[in-house]
Amino acid sequence: MKLSVVIPVYNEKSTIVDVLDRVREVAISKEIIVVDDCSTDGTRDVLGTLPQSEDLKIIFQPRNSGKGSALRTGFAAATGDIIVVQDADLEYDPAEYGKLIEPILVNKADVVYGSRFLGGPHRVLLFWHRVGNLILTTLSNMLTDLNLTDMETCYKAFRADILKKIKLRENRFGFEPEFTAKVGKARFRIFEVPISYSGRDYTEGKKIGWKDGVAAIYLIFKYRFFD
Repeated sequence: MKLSVVIPVYNEKSTIVDVLDRVREVAISKEIIVVDDCSTDGTRDVLGTLPQSEDLKIIFQPRNSGKGSALRTGFAAATGDIIVVQDADLEYDPAEYGKLIEPILVNKADVVYGSRFLGGPHRVLLFWHRVGNLILTTLSNMLTDLNLTDMETCYKAFRADILKKIKLRENRFGFEPEFTAKVGKARFRIFEVPISYSGRDYTEGKKIGWKDGVAAIYLIFKYRFFD
C-alpha cells in the first residue's frame, strides 16, 4: 500500500518546510506531491531549493487558479493507492494519517473525513467560523443524505481509483462541497474519524472567508441538482 500526500500551496513560506518535515516523519510508504499555486510571497523560491526525488514531486502552477485546481493537478500526478489531502499550513497534524486511512485499509471505507468536531483536541478560536461550518455541513447533509460533522475539513483520504468515477471541476475552495456531493451521490462508503486541529486566525494567514461560504452554498445546490 502506497500513500500519495497531495499538498496544495499558496503563500505559505513560513510553514511549508515544517509541514514537509512532519509529513516525512510519518512511518508509512508514501510519495509527497506539492503543487504551488503561483505563490507570491517567496514560497516558490523555498520550494525551488528542495531536491526532488521519487518521494517528493514539486509542481509549479503557471498561474494562480485556486485550491481545487491545484488538487486536480496533484491528483493527476499521484501514483499511490490512497490519496490524502494535506494543507500547507500547520493546522492539521500528519501524525494522524494512520487513523485517517485505517478504515480504508481494513476495507470498511472508500473515503474518510477527518472531523475536527468529534472530540479531538483543538485550538479554541473563531466562533462564527464554526457556525458557518455547521451551516454548510448541515445543508450539505440535507441534500446528500449523509450525516457528516465536518464537510469542510481539509483531511480527506480516499482510494485513488474513485477519481476514475467522479469528475472534479471546481477551482477554489469549492472542492469541498463538490467532492462531498459527488462521493455521496456515487454511494461510496464514507467514514469519519476524530482529528486534532490547531486553527489559525486571519492575522496568521487563514485565507478562506465569507465569500467562499456563500459560494459553497451555491455549489451544494449545484452539484446536488445540476451536475
